[in-house]
Amino acid sequence: MLAYNFTGEQNEKTVHELYCSKNLTGEIHSHLIVVSLLNVFVALSAFSGNALIIAALCKESLLTLHPPSKLLYRNLAMTDVCVSFIVLPVNITYWTSTVIQQWNICRYALDLTIITSFPLCGVSLLTSTAISVDRLLALLLGLRYRQIVTLKRTYMAVAIFWFAPIFCITMYYFIPSVASLIANTTLLLCLITSILSYAKIFRTLRLRHNHFQVQDHSPEQPAMTRVPLNMARYRKAVYSALWVQTTLVICYLPFGLTFTSASQEKITSAVYLARQYTGTLIYFNSSLNPLLYCWKIPEIRRAVKDTLKQLCCL
Repeated sequence: MLAYNFTGEQNEKTVHELYCSKNLTGEIHSHLIVVSLLNVFVALSAFSGNALIIAALCKESLLTLHPPSKLLYRNLAMTDVCVSFIVLPVNITYWTSTVIQQWNICRYALDLTIITSFPLCGVSLLTSTAISVDRLLALLLGLRYRQIVTLKRTYMAVAIFWFAPIFCITMYYFIPSVASLIANTTLLLCLITSILSYAKIFRTLRLRHNHFQVQDHSPEQPAMTRVPLNMARYRKAVYSALWVQTTLVICYLPFGLTFTSASQEKITSAVYLARQYTGTLIYFNSSLNPLLYCWKIPEIRRAVKDTLKQLCCL
């Protein structure tokens, strides 16, 4: 059993003493039951939805999506499947154990929750950031994009996305202060990178749009029809990625605010309950992503429809 504390000092309470105690959860059993039921729904919807997305992304008919881009979307969907299949059942076990006051089960479930949820949330954040950078490179590199952003390099990046959070959560049990610093710095850098990437994308799109308008009105140059068509398709891809990124931020931000609202040692039942509900919102992001893919990416929507037709014919 892992009995670590938040500051590394022996006189501080361990995480098990904080989160597996009657004093913290004794008066909110009804809320914890509601949270558990909500997460059952999230788990079922996230698993079924993302399984369909993965099957759709594996189809060879999605020729309009660059293979590295498909890999990033597939990795994000696979992360959501892991959340629904691994993290949420463990979380439900933890909440149930606090209600029935099985503290031994609670401690083990709490350890598994931390071990599984933090790395997977980190992979989702890093992959979403990579999608924004991928869209920026597609715009800036032009014809060189397919030569520089290769499938091999994207596989290497995805491997790093999985290794880094696992390394960070391992360090958390030995040097929690350093691990927390790395996690917070990574979160900040990912948000800044995504914001700057989309800001650069929309600024470049506006400049090129003005450039095309000048060319269209110029009598010396013929109207260019192919480039605006490609730019229109690219713009749709950018908006699709932006919706995924925005939804992730909206789902993660409330938990971040509640997590920083009080120190771990002085947490109250109200703050604890707020963290459970906002944590559920993070997991709900796994159910929203498949809907966003089908709504904003026509190729994936068609592939999902074909997959459902095949399943209905079985």
